[in-house]
Amino acid sequence: MTVVSSTKNPEALSFTIVSEFAAGVERVWQIWADPRQLERWWGPPTWPATFEHFDFKRGGKIAYFMTGPDGEKARGWWHITAVAAPHMLELDDGFADENGDHVDAMGVTRMTVTLEDFGDSTRMTVSSVFETAEQMEQMIAMGMEEGMGQALGQIDAILAGQSVS
Repeated sequence: MTVVSSTKNPEALSFTIVSEFAAGVERVWQIWADPRQLERWWGPPTWPATFEHFDFKRGGKIAYFMTGPDGEKARGWWHITAVAAPHMLELDDGFADENGDHVDAMGVTRMTVTLEDFGDSTRMTVSSVFETAEQMEQMIAMGMEEGMGQALGQIDAILAGQSVS
């Protein structure tokens, strides 16, 4: 398993998950920068992602959906606010309706991804900051912590050139 730690900080309205991978920073960056690779791990194994629009640059917008075991589609969007390849990505993350429009009632989460060289490996830190304590509680209750752990657990096989089932 690649997850090193998972921390919820209610005072800072944040959730941070740290993982390590046996690959260089540039290679790990590609699992974010390439939508086909991102599709292979974003979302838990039972909720695979499909990226419909992918403008991976500062100011870019990304639209995707995850498909559940019963065919249900959960849609989401990202608005990229900062990119410092291959070490940092920052974006606003939210839910979307079936038309791809933002679901304001679910709020927006600011996600920051940092990649650090750790000798023969890369340490990836994904930090999500919520707008309110209620939003954070709702996301955790929806399974964000478990889902992120499962999603990150799929990356080793991608980096090793294996297929993810």
